[in-house]
Amino acid sequence: MRKRKRINGTGWIITFLIVLTIFFIPFEKFYNPILDRLNDDTTEHPIEINTTLDRNEAVKSDLHSQNAILLKLDDHNILMEKHSEEIIFPASLTKIMTVIVAIENIPDLQKRIILPEKIFSDLYAANASMAGFLPNEKAAAIDLLYGAMLPSGAEATIGLANEVAGSEKEFVQLMNKKANQLGMKDSHFTNATGLHHPDHYSSVKDISVLVEYALNNKTFRTIFTAEKYSTSPTNLHPNGITFKSSMFKNIDSANLMGGEIIGGKTGYTEQAGLCLASIAEINGQEYLLITAGANGSHHTEQYNIIDAFAVYKQL
Repeated sequence: MRKRKRINGTGWIITFLIVLTIFFIPFEKFYNPILDRLNDDTTEHPIEINTTLDRNEAVKSDLHSQNAILLKLDDHNILMEKHSEEIIFPASLTKIMTVIVAIENIPDLQKRIILPEKIFSDLYAANASMAGFLPNEKAAAIDLLYGAMLPSGAEATIGLANEVAGSEKEFVQLMNKKANQLGMKDSHFTNATGLHHPDHYSSVKDISVLVEYALNNKTFRTIFTAEKYSTSPTNLHPNGITFKSSMFKNIDSANLMGGEIIGGKTGYTEQAGLCLASIAEINGQEYLLITAGANGSHHTEQYNIIDAFAVYKQL
């Protein structure tokens, strides 16, 4: 019988190394190209991170305003929302509705309108903002429109309402009718001035719908984007009155990187907080921002305007 040849320890080691080499070489040839392709793909096609949403979320979280909506006007694309459909008190943003309804219902904007003495006492008692017209003054409708929008004059607002509908109460019906026509489902108006009333409410989304609509009217756009305006002479102001936009007077510079804030309307009541509707032109595109519910008052930092700059600068 043949004896088996025993393999000593050194032989086992040599045999193991030969087997390992035979196995590893083809495995390496198979495995390394896969690694190479993965590495190449990572280099040639890096993962793209969309930081626009991250920036918007960061800005949104830092806003002083409790409610906000930002959109691009040319395609109506909403870029940012913060509690946009939540009910708010619109304060003097109400006058945006007042002005567009008045424009659409007064055929001759040069017509002289009398501001009766009786409308002033209630406005003074309510501490309403005033444009500077006086009791029994006869002012052109166009001047009242600027007086309602730029300095947020309540007497100008009531004068327009009386001219269009005979009374503020009847005029408010036209405001609500227009809101329904525009699909402003979260809005209801009880006055033409924006003075606080629990049943006088809206949302920043509804206000954005209103402003988008109103900006299509050439007269409204001209008024909304005016920094200042001088009225024609009246029976009580022979040299006229010069108004300055309540927004622009609180902006040291409306310039932004690649653009500027070109128009707007402020609002404030204790219940509404600081509000703002504004438009900006940045890199050839127009943007609309509505904010509401910022803490503060006329005597504090204007956090509504601070918010506008913060939002527009990230575009």
